[in-house]
Parts: sequence; C-alpha cells; structure tokens
Amino acid sequence: MQRLTIALDAMGGDSGPPVVIPAVKRILENYPDIAVHLVGDPVMLNPLLKHYQLQSDSRIHLTYTSDVVLPDDKPLTIIRSRRSSSMAKALKLVADNQADACVSAGSTGALVALSHSILKVLPGVDRPALVTALPNKKGTKTLLLDLGANINCHANLLVQFAMMGSVLVEQLWGVNNPSIALLNIGSEAIKGNDTIRHASHLLMQTKQLNYRGFIEGNQLFNGQCDVIVCDGFSGNIALKTAEGTAEYLLDIFSSLVPKGRIKRYLISKLLPTIAIQLNQYRPDQYNGACMLGLNASVIKSHGRADSDAFYQAICEAIEQSKLHIPQMIGAKIQTYQDTLTVN
Repeated sequence: MQRLTIALDAMGGDSGPPVVIPAVKRILENYPDIAVHLVGDPVMLNPLLKHYQLQSDSRIHLTYTSDVVLPDDKPLTIIRSRRSSSMAKALKLVADNQADACVSAGSTGALVALSHSILKVLPGVDRPALVTALPNKKGTKTLLLDLGANINCHANLLVQFAMMGSVLVEQLWGVNNPSIALLNIGSEAIKGNDTIRHASHLLMQTKQLNYRGFIEGNQLFNGQCDVIVCDGFSGNIALKTAEGTAEYLLDIFSSLVPKGRIKRYLISKLLPTIAIQLNQYRPDQYNGACMLGLNASVIKSHGRADSDAFYQAICEAIEQSKLHIPQMIGAKIQTYQDTLTVN
C-alpha cells in the first residue's frame, strides 16, 4: 500500500510548532505507514525537531516559509497576498499530489478561502462545509454542519450539506441510511425562515436521504438523529455555546471540592465521572473539524488545541484519507444532481 502523507500547517493556531511537533512524534510512533510534510518557519521548527529527536526521520518532509496568515487578513488579501503562507503552501502540497490531506489550526475564514481557491470544490458542490462530530447521550455521535464556513446559506446549499454529512456518517461510522434533521427554532412545519422551510421541502423530495424534519437547539445532544444541518452562523454559535457551557460547568464542579476528608473522598468518586462526561463537549476531545465538499481532505484543528488535540486532528485526516471520503462524496453527489437543482 502506498504510504499516506499528511501536510501540516505548523504555524497555525495559538501556539504553532510547540503544539504540532509533539503531535507529529506521536503520529510517527503510532502510524508506521504515515509520513508528514511540515510547512513553517525553520527558526522555530528545527530546534523542536532536534529536541524531539526527529531531525533525521525519513518520514518527515519539510517546506520552509516564514509567511503566515494574519488574524485580521481579509479574504481577498488572503487569496491574493498569502500564497506563500504556511497554510497556503500546505494546501498546495495536497493540490500537487505531494500530500493526501492537510491539517491546520489557523484562521477558519482563511482556511475556507484558501481551500476553495487552491483545492477547488467537487463537481455539484457550491461551497465546502465545516463539520464536526458531537457526543450524545446515547453514547454514539452526531454530525453537525456547517460550523462557520458559510454564514449565509441558500436552501440548495443546505441540501448539499445534508448529502455530504450522510456520506461521511455512512463511511466513517458504518451507519446505514443515516437520519438527517435541520436545526430550526421549532419542530413545526411553519417555523423558521423561508430558506429553512424551502430546504426542508427539498429534502423531503430527496428520497435518497433519510430526512426526519426539524430539530431544536435543546435536542443537539440527545442522539435523535445522525446528521444535523444548519447555516454556519447558527452552527458556530451552537458549537461555541456547548464548549463554553462544558468549561463553565467543569470550573464549577472543580470549585466544589470540599476541605473535609470524608466529603473530599465522596467528591473524588463523583467528580471524575462528571468530568469525563463534560470533557466530551470540550474542543480538545473532538478536535478535528473537517471541510467537506473539497477535492481532498482538509481538517481544521481548534486554534487553542494542545498537542493531544492536534494529534486527534491528524488522526482524523488519516482516517478520511484511508477511506477516500472526498471521492465517496464526489461519486454520491453525481447521483443526486436532479434533486440538488433548485427549480
């Protein structure tokens, strides 16, 4: 089997190389069939590679650049003036077939703009969608998309998201005929704006998809369906609210540890269980939102990710590459062309 290579934007995120390099070390230890292509500033990369004794590893390839995407860069500036950035060069490696997938913890807006420009979208897809898996109370997972790549979505785009999410769940989790719902302000057919109602009408006509109707925000984690579709504005708020709530509750429980020996013992038995449950909703536990609809796999790591979380993002890229997820979506969407066209 040909060795997979994952291109890594080593300069993205809040920490950059100090987070990326330890994650790379774990990947190389646990995946003997995987190579990585690091893109970043040699002044920062080389000392860390030496520190982790990776400077001579034949599975590490390097592309040097000191240019990075800045937080206040506008989309047009990114596309025109950041072609030599670590993010753009990592994506170009994939476009040039020197890597199979790309992982970056950089700006979401920049990653969307550059991915769309460099890798292009699949035939029949208007825009890529950012998607992640959320835990639910049934002990399974629920896919949520879009998470911020597309603030304004037309009805046909939401249908495309539903199709792409369905393929991902089938291939990654082995779920046959995944159930799909649209995030809305109510479950009744008359609720929501014109776009969401139109999307619902189109999904009901798309017999290849297992559409179940609307779902409300308080049902995100109950495991009622496999795929939840929304525009990027609503999805990003929903995701960030869940993350913030989990962190807030963990802080509260941590502050409740009492001084008394007996009470402390009881809390020690209770708190870990609560912490394990809440940690499922923290970004470092499900890190690795993927960009669906492109010609190759692109994984967006959380900007605040630590090395463990970045490792999870690389693992997601490896899994999607091995399963050929973009190709699966491309083949599937061809069969939906009639239903994806808004009349």
